[in-house]
Amino acid sequence: MAKRARDGTKAAAKAWLKHETRLGGRAARPVLMAGLAGTAVAIGQAFCIAAALAAALAGRGVDTPAIAAFAVLALFRAALVWTAERAAGAAGAASRRRLRSDVLGRLLHAGPVALRQRHSGDLTAIVVDRVEALDGLYARWIPASTLALAGPVLVLIAALWADPMAALILGLCGLAVPFGMALAGIGAAAASRRQFLAMSRLQARFLDRVRGIATIVLYGRTEDETTALAAAADELRRHTMRVLRVAFLSSAALDLAAALALVLLAIRYGLAILAHRLASPATALFALLLVPEFFAPLRAFAAAYQDRLHAVGAADAMLDLPPAPEPAPPAEVRTVAARGVAVAFEDVRLTWDPARGPALDGLSFRVPAEETLILAGPSGAGKSSVIEILLGFVRPDSGRVTLNGADIATLVPAALSRLTAWIGQRPVLFAGTIRENIRFARPEATEAEIDDAARAARVTEFAARLPAGFDTIVGEGGFGLSGGQAQRVAIARAFLKNAPLLLLDEPTAHLDPATEADVLDSLRRLAIGRTVILASHSAAAHDFSGRRLDLRAGRAVGAPARATA
Repeated sequence: MAKRARDGTKAAAKAWLKHETRLGGRAARPVLMAGLAGTAVAIGQAFCIAAALAAALAGRGVDTPAIAAFAVLALFRAALVWTAERAAGAAGAASRRRLRSDVLGRLLHAGPVALRQRHSGDLTAIVVDRVEALDGLYARWIPASTLALAGPVLVLIAALWADPMAALILGLCGLAVPFGMALAGIGAAAASRRQFLAMSRLQARFLDRVRGIATIVLYGRTEDETTALAAAADELRRHTMRVLRVAFLSSAALDLAAALALVLLAIRYGLAILAHRLASPATALFALLLVPEFFAPLRAFAAAYQDRLHAVGAADAMLDLPPAPEPAPPAEVRTVAARGVAVAFEDVRLTWDPARGPALDGLSFRVPAEETLILAGPSGAGKSSVIEILLGFVRPDSGRVTLNGADIATLVPAALSRLTAWIGQRPVLFAGTIRENIRFARPEATEAEIDDAARAARVTEFAARLPAGFDTIVGEGGFGLSGGQAQRVAIARAFLKNAPLLLLDEPTAHLDPATEADVLDSLRRLAIGRTVILASHSAAAHDFSGRRLDLRAGRAVGAPARATA
């Protein structure tokens, strides 16, 4: 069973690489054309230098036309190499942009809920490291794999014209290269996969330890964690050296084949000279000069083989991502005359884990536009599941969720994002200034609009006491601000975004009573003129004006009841 699973994974990885190679081949066509032209120019250079050397050996003096032609061809070849490098870089960049956009699209489509079992360090490694590791596949391997066949064929045609026996020697030595690389490359793909796995493990371990550094120091585990990190780093070093060993073995096989061809041709022409069977040294010189040009495309192929190994290792991670979203049929375009946003759940069912039972079990309710619904109930009742569905993080197993009568599944993520503002238990703040964190809700907002949102959320009250006011830098996660101050920044974002649907998921959790009262006062002002769905255990939060819906095991207990402030 395990062997069949491994074989299936290998087959899927090969199919993915074949598909990517076909897509990348279109962008690599300029590189191929420049490479073939460069090989043709190199043959011309070999002919010119052979003619010049033959003239010098024969005592005819300097062959100026041959040297001048060689110089012109050298300049032309340099231009072709520059063009090929530029085209390869452009092809790699374009393919990586396409692939990274596809990966991010799949992750965003899956949503944070579907990815909660994946470590953030692992996902970051896929989006950044694995995609970057594929640069060599697009920029070097794809053109090199074609030039490794076409380039030597051009050189063999030139050698066949000059000396059929020289062409035979080059061809036989060239055929030995793939066999040598195949023998050296046994297990190379597995070694590359193990290297990527070791790197991902090290990244995840390091990120976890940085996040929990205070706890590690508090419990006196610094030495143990240092030893564990050193062991993980050493594991990565060993796997990397195994991959490099394969690369050196492949290069050695190529060097041996090139040396063998050169020696055989030297012996052939040396014996011909001794037997006085060589009419002109130009033929021998031309054939000998073709040897490095014959093996140059194969050498580039061997160097790019390492890039293919990296691509094979990265393919497994790409296949482990959530599937790409299916293209939805175009929905009928219509307008909604209602003011604000009305929300409706119709027999919605959702199960995260079958062993734990349904999170939502036939839940139905309706929230008219510009009204407030308070979701109450114990932990696990389904309150957060309602919020996550409305945020578009997950789709229900069955049932229908509508905004102003439009099925939420038919809304594009950008449109749903413009309609909603969300404030959770812990605000998501980034390393930067307070002003930048507020502007994140609407980057095109003016300074006056940001100031108005900050005043409405009462951010100005504590920002005035900070060293640089709104331009005070805070750390990742709001480091440097209290819980209440960070929540006010999140409320200011919601004011600035001015979305008609406001989703509040335990917005006053972890706050002391005094701070909770202040935050709730700001939230009441934010809720004016908006449709609000509030999920909270707090008794103070239940004083919001609106209706209250009690949930138990994913079901509504009774009809929504009016709650008064």
